[in-house]
Amino acid sequence: MSLFSLNGRTAVITGASGAIGGAIARGFAEAGANLALTYNSNPARLEALADDLAAQGARPAVSQVDVQSESALRAHCAETLERFGGIDILVNCAGGNIKAAMTGGDTGFFNLDASAISETLNLNIMGGAVLPCLVYGPSIAKSRFGGSMINVTSMNAFRPLEGRPAYAAAKAAVNNFTQWLACHVAQNYSPEMRVNAIAPGFFPNERARLTLFEEDGSLSARGQRIVDLTPMARLGEVEDLIGTALWYASNASRYVTGTTTAVDGGFNAYSGV
Repeated sequence: MSLFSLNGRTAVITGASGAIGGAIARGFAEAGANLALTYNSNPARLEALADDLAAQGARPAVSQVDVQSESALRAHCAETLERFGGIDILVNCAGGNIKAAMTGGDTGFFNLDASAISETLNLNIMGGAVLPCLVYGPSIAKSRFGGSMINVTSMNAFRPLEGRPAYAAAKAAVNNFTQWLACHVAQNYSPEMRVNAIAPGFFPNERARLTLFEEDGSLSARGQRIVDLTPMARLGEVEDLIGTALWYASNASRYVTGTTTAVDGGFNAYSGV
């Protein structure tokens, strides 16, 4: 399994306190990576994860970083370089939707607050991709392993789902930015440097569970509809994302760049008829 090994590599994972970022961190630790994990507002969850990883022999560093702040990102980049000597991998898991930027019920698009839309766009395109790539990218370009940057997008990037106009637009922008940056860095910085994206399907985190499940644990009407439109007939589990992340981060994908891989049980491929 040396093709998928991350021994000797240092990975920065933003939004590592979330379910997806935490699962990828566990997978990378098992593959031998040094980890620089960031959170914004949930230190307890990430510190618990770091303790588990350290008990397994990993070397996690935990930091509070606002991914929408260039200065905060640059300070963290400097800290990571000082501690580990280099950065080889970036996984952008930070992001999310903002309720005030969503439609539904009596709230139509023309009722939305422009500031909430702007905040959603900035969080997911700037904080969720552009700024971290800008800040950590120069160090990753010097990686002796080639270097890999991985953006986490969404099914919303391909199909704008109901009620999420700003979030869908931002994730579509991340897909486009991934393609552009992949070509740019290979041609201008290092032909071995790669930029790719993962587009998860429906992976119920704490917030999503409120709409996907009933109080008794059964699927809600929305959750059942999603499962019915997913050929593999289930919601995703965060562990399902680890293999794709490892592939993108390791030598297993050394000739793959500018791509977005859907991890969605076939949801995006299915027409429904």
